[in-house]
Amino acid sequence: MDRRGVLILGVCNVTPDSFSDGGDHLSIRDACAYVDELVSAGADMIDVGGESSRPAAEPVSAKEQLSRVLEVVRYAAHRIPVSIDTTSPEVAEACLEAGACAVNDVSCARDVELARVAARRQAAYFLMHSRGTQEEMAAFSTYPDDAYGDVVVDVLGEWSEAAERVREAGLQDDALVMDPGLGFAKNARHSAEILRRTAEIVSASLVPVLIGASRKSFLKTWDEHAEPKERLGASIAAALFAVRAGAKLVRVHDVRATRQALDTQMGLLDNEPATIAPPPLDTDRSIEDDSDA
Repeated sequence: MDRRGVLILGVCNVTPDSFSDGGDHLSIRDACAYVDELVSAGADMIDVGGESSRPAAEPVSAKEQLSRVLEVVRYAAHRIPVSIDTTSPEVAEACLEAGACAVNDVSCARDVELARVAARRQAAYFLMHSRGTQEEMAAFSTYPDDAYGDVVVDVLGEWSEAAERVREAGLQDDALVMDPGLGFAKNARHSAEILRRTAEIVSASLVPVLIGASRKSFLKTWDEHAEPKERLGASIAAALFAVRAGAKLVRVHDVRATRQALDTQMGLLDNEPATIAPPPLDTDRSIEDDSDA
């Protein structure tokens, strides 16, 4: 953990269809150049993915994922710690062999073989809460209101069940990271409530908590017509809020802006200026002088 007390996980999607940056870094050359940008911007780690996790996204074969990400992972791993965002054990195995040190599982341990791969490789495991597959998930933020009782209690319970499955597959607690899965099988109200109660999630979790709010559609709660790349302010506010509540990792698209915000907040909180004294009273002015002010 760096001096901020939080790791900034920069997103590098090598996909044509991710919700906010699909196609931006699709070629290996462009993706590697973007890795350099993320490192320069101040990322502590880079999350590389070759399959979109947006709702209704079609599955991408392990072969196709590897054709997109393997050389990017190998390139990035010489510069910075790398996580591979995949639900495929085959992809995870190859990327960990190429230098990645973590697996980002957005499926909530649907296939425990993925956890077995991470355990064999002694990799970190980002276990995100979700329900079902991406193909089954409806459009962004349209999940039924009554799908949860208390969304935080339900998410913590379901995540704990998944965590037990990955422990049985060989993962130790010191390899686990908890991600409540903002936007995954949740509507905007669910996601906002989870973010609002991050401190509760941190308190209930025995492992570090990762918050990935960046550019997500629930942020339109506060700016209805903002497109994904127009949600920078909301994304930064969410990251700052999560870190103040105890999150240890934030997954973001806009690394430099997030780093600036975190560093500025830390500087202001650690070095609060002395109280500014009021201006001296002008004793030369009489009370009568102010009567017509």
